Amino acid sequence: MFDISFTEMVVIGVVALVVLGPERLPGVARTLGHLFGRAQRYVNNVKNDIQREMELEELKKFKTSVEGTAHSIETSVRTEIRQFQEAMEGVETRSSSTSSIIESDTVAENASPSDSTVTPANKASSSAVSSKSNHEVPGAASH
Repeated sequence: MFDISFTEMVVIGVVALVVLGPERLPGVARTLGHLFGRAQRYVNNVKNDIQREMELEELKKFKTSVEGTAHSIETSVRTEIRQFQEAMEGVETRSSSTSSIIESDTVAENASPSDSTVTPANKASSSAVSSKSNHEVPGAASH
């Protein structure tokens, strides 16, 4: 941390022994050791707090990214569903308009003026057709 070599530490120890004396040196060394340990714990706690904050920021960014992606997917799915529903409504509209046209054609064929007016010629031809169909059996060979 301070980049102090062993010889420099020995020199500092000798100077402290001369200045403080042999009776007070162990107590001062113990106190300095406690202070140094507290400083190390404080530095480590600050490092851990900074690390947690960085991880928290990364998680927040990741969460925002995931939420954005989820919103994008939800929007695209909703768009696809809406387009599908519109297409199905278009098919149903075309289907109902086609069936309306078929029904109107059927009604027009059933209510044509030639069928509603019965003339003696029409009556004779329809009775001839019905009498013919009553006597003939489909699929039977005539002799």
